[in-house]
Amino acid sequence: MDLLRQHSRRVRPLTALAFAGVLSGMIAGCGDRALGEREGSDADAVAARARQVAEAWDGSSAAEAWRAGLHPMSDVTQPPRGGFHSAADERAYRHKNFVLRTQLPTRWPKTGQVVWPDGGKLSRPLVDPRKAFESMSSAPPAGEPPLTVTGVKFATMTITTGRGPTTVPAWAFSVKGYESPVKRAAAEPSGLPDRPPVRGTADVPVDKVHHLVRMDPRERTVSVVTVHGACEESSAVDVLETKGSVVLSATAVNRRGDGLCTKQAELRQVTVRLDRPLGERLLLDAHTGLPVPYRPENGPSPSWS
Repeated sequence: MDLLRQHSRRVRPLTALAFAGVLSGMIAGCGDRALGEREGSDADAVAARARQVAEAWDGSSAAEAWRAGLHPMSDVTQPPRGGFHSAADERAYRHKNFVLRTQLPTRWPKTGQVVWPDGGKLSRPLVDPRKAFESMSSAPPAGEPPLTVTGVKFATMTITTGRGPTTVPAWAFSVKGYESPVKRAAAEPSGLPDRPPVRGTADVPVDKVHHLVRMDPRERTVSVVTVHGACEESSAVDVLETKGSVVLSATAVNRRGDGLCTKQAELRQVTVRLDRPLGERLLLDAHTGLPVPYRPENGPSPSWS
């Protein structure tokens, strides 16, 4: 078994992203016990939980199945090469404001090949062109000029996965006024392993890592969004690195010492520095015991959340 090394880093949030939502009512709990009274035991419990998650995944059949699958870690929709001609077009893309002015293909391959840089290949079912278009198009803001799709053809594109840059089948949507198309990955992402090797926990004071924002297997940083309550100033992320995984443990910082708290959650973006590049190691959440899901800025996760 690989030697586990706990690296405790109090990583401060970069920006407040949004409120995750407000649940009904008020709850006591932010001041039921001072944080200082339980900090030591809590820290031990968080560290033990991280080790449990790493030990469960490292060398497991679930980890092997995960690495063999397709798990996007970057946006599966890509703008035209060279960017947009105007702020209005960029805004239309960001707001998913597309209008279809062409016939969609009626025939296409039902499966396609995903190809990794090391030569590894995987056959995945393909999303039909209508579903692909609908995934990047929604009700536009009133009065905003749309991007007009004038043609659709089968193509390929490169996205980031846990195994590095990966070539995947794609739908290329020609857009009026642009020589380069907007592309949408056509390969269906793989799901979670049938039997994850560890369950989530509600017994350890560790919060959920909400989603991954940015990663590059060649770099030593990952950016994630954490969730913390209205009674906490912020979130910190502790890191446990092993040969096969990186476990992130999100915890609250500076709980308020007295009073009532609304059931309100805030999302914060945190950038975590690693001792070495992430590579093909799994990025795991200590709370759920599962890989941290990627979610693009303007859409739901294309994968396993």
